[in-house]
Amino acid sequence: MSVLTDRREFLRQTSAASLACLGALVPAAATRCGAAVDGPCLRAGTAQVDITPQTFPVLVCGGFLSRSATQVHDPLLARCLVLDDGNQRLVIMVADTIEIPYEMQEAVKTAAATATGIPTDRMLIAATHTHSGGSLLSALGTKADPAYSAFLPGRLVECITQAAANLRPAQIGWSSEDYPEGTHCRVFIRRPDCLDVDPLGRQNVRAMMHPGHQNPQFIGPCGPTDPQVSVLAVQTPEGKPIALLANYSMHYFGAEPISADYYGDFVRLVSQQLAPGDDSFIAMMSHGTSGDQQWQDYANPAQSISRVQYATAVAEAALRAYRRIEFHESVPLAMAERQLTIRLEQPDAEAQAWADKTMAAMNGRDPQTLPEVYAREIVLLRAMHQAQRKLQVVRIGDLGIAALPAEVYAITGLKLKQQCPLSPMFNIELANGSIGYIPPPELRPLGGYNAWPARHTATQQDIEPIMVSTLLEMFEEVTGLPRRPMTLSQGPAPARTLAQKPLAYWRLGEIEGTRAWDASGHDHHGTYETGYAFYLDGPDRDDLRSGGEMPRAVQFVGGRMKAQLAVGRDYAVECWFWNGLPNDSRSVTGYLISLGPDGVATCPGDHLGISGTDSGTDAAGRLFFFNGNERYESLSGGPVIAPRTWNHVRLVRRGEQVAVHLNGGAEPIFSGTVSATRPVDSRDVFVGGRSDNFANFEGRMAEVAVF
Repeated sequence: MSVLTDRREFLRQTSAASLACLGALVPAAATRCGAAVDGPCLRAGTAQVDITPQTFPVLVCGGFLSRSATQVHDPLLARCLVLDDGNQRLVIMVADTIEIPYEMQEAVKTAAATATGIPTDRMLIAATHTHSGGSLLSALGTKADPAYSAFLPGRLVECITQAAANLRPAQIGWSSEDYPEGTHCRVFIRRPDCLDVDPLGRQNVRAMMHPGHQNPQFIGPCGPTDPQVSVLAVQTPEGKPIALLANYSMHYFGAEPISADYYGDFVRLVSQQLAPGDDSFIAMMSHGTSGDQQWQDYANPAQSISRVQYATAVAEAALRAYRRIEFHESVPLAMAERQLTIRLEQPDAEAQAWADKTMAAMNGRDPQTLPEVYAREIVLLRAMHQAQRKLQVVRIGDLGIAALPAEVYAITGLKLKQQCPLSPMFNIELANGSIGYIPPPELRPLGGYNAWPARHTATQQDIEPIMVSTLLEMFEEVTGLPRRPMTLSQGPAPARTLAQKPLAYWRLGEIEGTRAWDASGHDHHGTYETGYAFYLDGPDRDDLRSGGEMPRAVQFVGGRMKAQLAVGRDYAVECWFWNGLPNDSRSVTGYLISLGPDGVATCPGDHLGISGTDSGTDAAGRLFFFNGNERYESLSGGPVIAPRTWNHVRLVRRGEQVAVHLNGGAEPIFSGTVSATRPVDSRDVFVGGRSDNFANFEGRMAEVAVF
């Protein structure tokens, strides 16, 4: 098929069955704009323009190696919403492309400001992130397509200009609906005995995208998901739909180029349901924080689902949210913008030398393999030392929107949602260009595609918390309100633990930083050592929940949590744990709790762990207690702990008597006499590892209390 000339024919190709399941979802009623409205009535204008490539073949974005397309499977569009509250106007535009280069966006904004009078710092331009559109930038093995790069800017200016000219009285509202089935973390943590190699051939990859379904070489995801489908809707005072802006944290579905991917399907489905036959209605799907998100659920067997089926399910969620919207005839608009200077870091000397050697062997030709792609990336990166990018926040009544010029992870979006003074809020990434992938700092040492040296991964190590903090400051400016404090869910079980007055209580539900907070009130805060991931799902128990919120846990990936605490000879310690390794993968599966001086080779102290192959076939996977290499005394017993299951353990020591209880059992699973070898002046306490860093735990832990 050549470039589609009849867009209406394409609309008729959408599955009738897909539309039928949307039929019961109807828009809510709204009031008329009248004298009772506090302030001037809102006005809104919309427009959409076709941005499908006109010259073929066209280079296609989003692949490791260069590729091109000669046909159009469905059109690419730019869609724009202009809002005017009587005091200011602001622009939100979303275009069907993987990203729009920063310099191109700046030029578009300048031209559109001249045409409309809307200041450039009141314009938010973002990309849907389809991997099946024309290429606008040089990245990895793909160059920018010259013809398409020349064609697009004028079309984007035209879209903004048309929307600004179409202003009319309007009402606005917002809502959201959780749809956890549609997005999942796509970056998984490898087992320490199954490390992958980077493009240089170095075996150092602990975290990698797209592990395959139920791959036994992987432990589990590196972070949480953001399941929220957010909706901003605009209608006339009489209730006729004008526009719908949706937002969801899912990377892309996958489509043959040229295609808008599922974003285009979503728009068509919503449009046909809310405003059939009305070409003036504009639906948009914006890209949420989804650098580590994808529709495949790799923790479970693969599911057969088409792109339209997927888009239909997301559209259903959006329309359920739409039905609950309360529309407002007058809301204050505010927008703030800040420019960041971002430092770009160069790879090490080994990588530089390898890149030079590889590039010399290529002798000027384009890359043909993944290592060659990265060799060129390293060489091109040498001319780049810093970059300018803009952050934006938008206030629409009580709704907040953050715009990020990068591909950040879902955990970054959750940090903003939990702390923003406005609630609800959502995040639009790939806005104002992109600086590439920005993992949170704790995940960078784990390596993988999102951290390999390249132009799109070279940002300074601390840029993610800088962006989060800056955006929250901007929200405080536009609202005059402080950011909200982040709090962990506290159901009946944490309350019971606190009632027992523990010496220390580390819930391990942090979402950022390096500190493990002590909830006991005694300030025995711990420190996470390199090799961990935050905010994974914790024990799925009602007594740990509050308001249905999932308890959270830290995932140890070779690191530990260390704290200082004066623990006497008589004590008890308890925790929840989820082991991510097979019980036969190494000599000791992993140590959960350790009390003893840091780094001493003979590891004197008390150490509770899960046995491995050193204990023999029958004992592997059982809990054991060990007092160090000098006395070499141990106890073990109880059932085999099945990997990837949550269990609760309580260790009690009274002098030389030791007892271990599992999953709330009144009787210990084993007990006995073990000599005390921990030095009396030792205050070191470790969670998720042993005092000498041997066989550190590879799994999740939560709710650690010492009594």
